This record gives sequence, C-alpha cells and structure tokens, in this order.
Amino acid sequence: MKEKLPLKGMFKLEHYDKEGTHLGTYDVQNGIVDVGMNYLLDAGFNGGTQNSTWYMGLIDNSGFSSLNAADTMGSHSGWAEAEGYTEAGRPEWGAGSASSRQVTNATTTNFSINGTATMYGIFITTVNTKGGTTGTLWSTAAFSSTVSTSNGDTLKVTYTVSG
Repeated sequence: MKEKLPLKGMFKLEHYDKEGTHLGTYDVQNGIVDVGMNYLLDAGFNGGTQNSTWYMGLIDNSGFSSLNAADTMGSHSGWAEAEGYTEAGRPEWGAGSASSRQVTNATTTNFSINGTATMYGIFITTVNTKGGTTGTLWSTAAFSSTVSTSNGDTLKVTYTVSG
C-alpha cells in the first residue's frame, strides 16, 4: 500500500460585531511553512522536543506583500502581526485528541477586537507573546479577501489539521 501524507489545515473564522450580529464566515486553507514541517518531522521521527501548546495570531493587511514557505517567527518580511485585540497574548488553540486522521479545537479560539483594522490572514505559532519573534511558526493563511474589523468585534476561529 502506498500512502501519501496529504497534510493540510483549514481555518474557519466567524466574524461578529459588538451586538453579536454575524458579519461573515471565512474558510481558508493554510500553508505549512518550512520550519513547521521540520518541527513535525523532528518531533515525530527524531525524538525532537514536542510542543503541546499552540497559539493563533492575526496578519495585518497594512504593508502586506507576501506569505512565504521560508517565513519564521523571527523573519517574515512580507507581513506583520496585527495586535489590535484585548487578549494579553495570542489566544491558545486548544487542539483536541486526534481522531479519523484529524485534530481540531472543540471550543473556538477568540479574538476580541479593540480598534479598527483590516486583517489579511492568520497564523499558528508556539509562543503567545503578541508581536513576539521567537517560537516555531507552524502555518500561515491568507483570507480570500481582507476582513475589516471594528472596536467590539469578535473573531471566533476553528482550526483543523487533517491528513
């Protein structure tokens, strides 16, 4: 039997305004960056250190030029992190147990927006520090169109990795 490893990730973002009105749903596949894939291979096959906690961050549309497979948390010249949300750090992605060749969060990862901004995309990393440049970047994703947010909006995200 030949088995390919078609590993992929999918973000589902639900956007609500301050009154709780649903403004939109955005489904977007992610790209797994090189350091993210190397992490997976090292942790799975070489006894590398496993990270059990992952965090989500938002990508700002301002100054955006590109996402790149070579991006790392310390070097991603084509994009900047959006930090306009009330949580003290990047919110945790609470992955459940793997089942049926996938893992997902049962409870959404939420961003409570505290200003007006335009979001370009989203990412997952191992460090919760807003604007931080350390940790392992797992994946990045660009929304099919930008998402305009206002003070009081909430972005609720579900992320699924499947193979």
